[in-house]
Amino acid sequence: MACEIVYIDTLEDPRLEAYTKLTERELRNVLEPEKGLFIAESGKVIERAVDAGLEPVSFLLGERWVDQMGPLFERLSHERPDLEIPVFIASMELMETLTGFTVTRGALAAFRRPPLADARAFLDGLVARSEGRPVRVCVLEGIVDHSNVGAIFRSAAALNVDGILASPSCVDPLYRRSARVSMGTVFQVPWTRIGSEARTWPREGLEVLHDAGFTCAAMALADDSISLDDPALQQIERLAIFMGTEGAGLTPRTIAGCDKTVRIPMAHGVDSLNVAAASAVAFWQLCPHVDNAYTYKPGMFA
Repeated sequence: MACEIVYIDTLEDPRLEAYTKLTERELRNVLEPEKGLFIAESGKVIERAVDAGLEPVSFLLGERWVDQMGPLFERLSHERPDLEIPVFIASMELMETLTGFTVTRGALAAFRRPPLADARAFLDGLVARSEGRPVRVCVLEGIVDHSNVGAIFRSAAALNVDGILASPSCVDPLYRRSARVSMGTVFQVPWTRIGSEARTWPREGLEVLHDAGFTCAAMALADDSISLDDPALQQIERLAIFMGTEGAGLTPRTIAGCDKTVRIPMAHGVDSLNVAAASAVAFWQLCPHVDNAYTYKPGMFA
């Protein structure tokens, strides 16, 4: 049996260190990424991580959520009998002590981090799977708000973005809050890192995209920017949409290195939108609509 129920009555249990002791940096295991973990929170997020083929290490549930998560544990027992996965059950009071608030989401799980693909191989794979239709990727430059990253992934899944590329300074999409805000779509939308370090960004990233045949479009306010509804943008076969930080937006070097600068036409003197909102508008305008939806496959994001 893959899943074993274990009742606990203290948060000092050493088997709970992934939930109680380790920081996000320690979970990522920077020195040995292949040993890294991430924490998924809420039943929906956990289910989508399992659907994506990711390997759970353990679960931690408030007692009232055992029945709700039962079908998933039965499924894992049939699909992954090779794994021994402890399911730690705690009182709701103990869970509240751990999280600092009433645990309305009900469940936590620790998963092994998947290896991230090389950016060049990642783009080649997206193009190969496109079967000749236009390809759309989003590049996240230096976005530091986890909620914004999660919201961008959710919009990307809903509006048919083929993949997401995160710059060296962009926060971790697998961070607990990012995954929760995304409703687990960080496990559905293919993604990887682009650029090896901040000092070589954006030159390195732009080179990778251009070598793969992508036109790079910077979402920014500039005198030479074109409107998002310009029909010529939809005719581009391979398009990379660059989204910048919450305050300053894209860096001048990135804007200068992109092939086009694009703005969202707005009314009433409003000059910009939150990056998550702006991404949704851009994806709707530039990506195939629902009747041409792209089917993500388990494990494709890795």
